[in-house]
Amino acid sequence: MKHKVLFTLLLTLYTLSLPAQTSDSLVAEMLRRQNVRITDGNQVHLLTSGYAKFDDLFHEIRQAHDFIHMEYFNFRNDSINDLLVKLLAEKVKEGVQVRVMYDAFGNYSNNQPFSRAKHDSIASLGIQIEKFDPLRFPWVNHIIPRDHRKIVVIDGRVAYTGGMNVADYYITGIEGIGPWRDLHMHIEGPAVDDLHEIFARMWQKQTGEYLFRNYYFHRYNPQAGSMRVAIVDRTPNVSNRSIRDLYVSMLDQARENVRIINPYFVPTRRVRRAISRAIRRGVNVEIMVSARGDIPLTPETSLLIAHRYQKRGAHVYVFHEGFHHTKAMTVDRSFCTIGSSNLDSRSLRCDYEVNSVVFDRGLTAEFDEMFDRDLNNSFLMTDEWWHQQSRWKRFVGWFGNLLTPVL
Repeated sequence: MKHKVLFTLLLTLYTLSLPAQTSDSLVAEMLRRQNVRITDGNQVHLLTSGYAKFDDLFHEIRQAHDFIHMEYFNFRNDSINDLLVKLLAEKVKEGVQVRVMYDAFGNYSNNQPFSRAKHDSIASLGIQIEKFDPLRFPWVNHIIPRDHRKIVVIDGRVAYTGGMNVADYYITGIEGIGPWRDLHMHIEGPAVDDLHEIFARMWQKQTGEYLFRNYYFHRYNPQAGSMRVAIVDRTPNVSNRSIRDLYVSMLDQARENVRIINPYFVPTRRVRRAISRAIRRGVNVEIMVSARGDIPLTPETSLLIAHRYQKRGAHVYVFHEGFHHTKAMTVDRSFCTIGSSNLDSRSLRCDYEVNSVVFDRGLTAEFDEMFDRDLNNSFLMTDEWWHQQSRWKRFVGWFGNLLTPVL
């Protein structure tokens, strides 16, 4: 018995003598075990509005010399798209290769889709444009999975990714909803190649064209900055659990603070349990959800689920100045993930998605500043507020929660 007590004491002293692992280092270890590359020497700029995103993107397109590659869920047939097409056509005339891919289902899901004539007119300008997985009879077998990523790579030097597609409403908002808030990233450094590999695989899958040549890769500035970045890709039947595992790992390793903004807050069971565990450990969990949305059932369901976490101790903020389409989470004010993945079953279990993890306190602080600013356009959810909601809204939330495996 004495030997066991002595052994336990020595083991405890040894454990305490080891350097403490931070939450970001533990998440980095998990990513490495899943063969996700983490690169140093990156520079990431947050683009916190549609105006900032398109202004920055158009500037970089104008600087392109060799190629421009784009992969989006959808391009809305509106004025910002017309400006983009005009600019891309000018680059084609300069000898720049332009490849553009959009999701066929994503195209039809927006209220101003590309028609076949529009698609063909863009192709006639010399832009190589492709639909991913065109919808064919029987159409139901093409609904899942879909390509929900947002990736742009220019000359292998700069890349963009995040939550924004190509549409006017990122700048002008939507009637009946208001401003459309979202978040995007401008990335330079080695992580550009990781995003470009994802595009090249999808382009080859759809067209058969092989882009894995030195001409398209290893063109980035290896010392663009000092940020560590991991690109986490979700490809159905290849890396099904990658982004679910990322969210769960970040939540499980959090020690002090978690901040979540997500437009469709209907998490899968594993993610829900991870949020609950964080709350029980005493982590300050802050969740921002929107009062309004663009998909039936989802706002009410998100509010119901968020209310359940509020009752357990989370701080839930209801954003009421439009629709917050941002998909991001920060942990311990030291690192964050921003990407295309919603916290719903479709993104986490079905679609092609990509999230970036940035291990940098400075960039995370930028996100926190945005979060704090948005608190001015939000209110803190309380039990009193919840019970003031109509029985119909609460019923819709309850019913939507029953359908969360398909929402």
